[in-house]
Amino acid sequence: MSGPLDEPQAALATSVADTFEAHWRDPGYTCPSAATYPWLWLWDSCFHALVWERLGRADRAVAELRTALAGQDPETGFVPHMGYFGAPDVAAEFWGRSGFSSITQPPMFGHAVAELVRRGTAVPDDVVEGAAAALRFLVEVRRRSPAGLVELVHPWESGADDSPRWDSVLVARDGAWTLEGWFRLKGELLGTVERTVSGAPVANPTFAVGSAAFTALVAFNLAELATVLDEPWPTAAADELATALDERWDDDVRTWVDDGPTAAGSGRIRTAEALVGALVTRRPEALDAVLADVVDPSAFGARFGPTGVHRAEAVYSPTTYWRGPTWPQLSYLLWMAARRADRPDVAASLATSLRGGALRSGLAEFWHPDTAAPGGAVPQSWTGLAVLVDA
Repeated sequence: MSGPLDEPQAALATSVADTFEAHWRDPGYTCPSAATYPWLWLWDSCFHALVWERLGRADRAVAELRTALAGQDPETGFVPHMGYFGAPDVAAEFWGRSGFSSITQPPMFGHAVAELVRRGTAVPDDVVEGAAAALRFLVEVRRRSPAGLVELVHPWESGADDSPRWDSVLVARDGAWTLEGWFRLKGELLGTVERTVSGAPVANPTFAVGSAAFTALVAFNLAELATVLDEPWPTAAADELATALDERWDDDVRTWVDDGPTAAGSGRIRTAEALVGALVTRRPEALDAVLADVVDPSAFGARFGPTGVHRAEAVYSPTTYWRGPTWPQLSYLLWMAARRADRPDVAASLATSLRGGALRSGLAEFWHPDTAAPGGAVPQSWTGLAVLVDA
């Protein structure tokens, strides 16, 4: 980090460094939580790589990315979202395979590779090639929605497991959303995934949601990887997805709307994860609306925000998993969007709220937007992203 740290920042940096050391595991990854999440999760590890570099351990940053890609399918490029290192059969019956899960997660490895290179870390060819193959899978093999968005095969792939964005799927089946019904449906959805011969997940007719958030992150990571690869396809693919995404912007609700079975219902609910389209949008009015709303206390703005769901939504619940609390990785991505848009005022506000929430919550997995009361696992490794937003 550049310059001397004030006392709260120094305390935060020390806490993050201690947590990362305690959570480092063989063969080279950082578990999100020693008690709650002892395995490898894909987008967590991509964020962890950035934190390791900031902590002065570029070797661990590269190792983390390589391990995150270790379960990659050589035929399609598909990368599973979990790796069970040291206990490969612990969930083999659940996933139908040993060692790894059978779905993916937001492909943050494109951003991680590009950021490490920008910071002067040499990323080996095998890691770059693995990231490229994984993104090719998502744009060339994974099914698209009618509007051209990347379809999820399971809500877990979004990273936003219980987001109200998916509610219409359960309501269409059960007539109402309940936590118990949603838990059952998530288990059932694994059984309806359509796969290639090698097992790569390509579609799910029971959950054919064209996700605005997931599409935005695929486009963003393609554009990021394009800064490292001397090839034209990532830029072309990113442009295609960004164009399709911007056709889903709705001025009335000030968000990007999902495609498919939720489009007329829950796919319009205003959530923080749906706003990551700000990273790739070409619509100035959309970017301005998002950057205004994430700091507006009547919308998503909060002292330790942004809130996970717009405050005016009926489902907003600031202490309920994925239905209102602040999530540090979304704060980081929205901070990145503000920086890329040359909005230092919004970036500074988001940075201050992320650092404050991380410190006050004890590096919690998520927290109450207004009080930073911790939720989920404490400490959680990805909350170490807070040390990145001071620069």
